[in-house]
Amino acid sequence: MNPDRRRGTRLIIAGAVAALVLGIATTMVLAGTGAFRHAAPAAWRAQGARCSAPALPGQVVDMTASDMGRGMMGGTPGGYALRMMRLVARPATVSAGVVSLRVLNTGAMAHEAVVLPLPSGQGIGERPTGPDGKVNEAGSLGEASRSCGAGEGDGIAPGAMA
Repeated sequence: MNPDRRRGTRLIIAGAVAALVLGIATTMVLAGTGAFRHAAPAAWRAQGARCSAPALPGQVVDMTASDMGRGMMGGTPGGYALRMMRLVARPATVSAGVVSLRVLNTGAMAHEAVVLPLPSGQGIGERPTGPDGKVNEAGSLGEASRSCGAGEGDGIAPGAMA
C-alpha cells in the first residue's frame, strides 16, 4: 500500500474514533443533566399534577407535548429561548365534525395546545410571533391549557393531562 493511501486510511480511522468519543461524551453529559428524563419532576408529582382527561366528545386527537427540560440549551430565566420542544398528534388528520384534543405533557415545563385557523396563503409553521416570542391566539378555535381540565388555563403542568 502506498504511503498516501495509508495516511488517508489513518485519517479516516482517527476521524471515526473522534466522532465516536464525541458522541459518547455528549450522551453522558446530556444524561447527567437529565435531558432524557420525560417524567414529571418529583415536586409536581407530590402536588398531584398527574391526572387523566374525562370522556371527550367527537373524534379524539391524542397529543403529547414534550421538551428537553429546564436549563437545556440556554435561554433567559423563565424564558423558553432555544429549548427543544415537540408536539406530536395522533391521528395526524381527522374528518370534519366535533374534535377534542387530549394533551399529555411529558416535558419538564408547562405547555399548551391552541388550535388556530390557517389564513389563506399561509403555510403550517409560518404564523408570525410577536416581540415576546408568542403567537397571537386571537381567533382560536379551542385550546388545551388547563391542567386536569378543559379550556384555557396557565398551561398544562408537567405530568398532567388536559
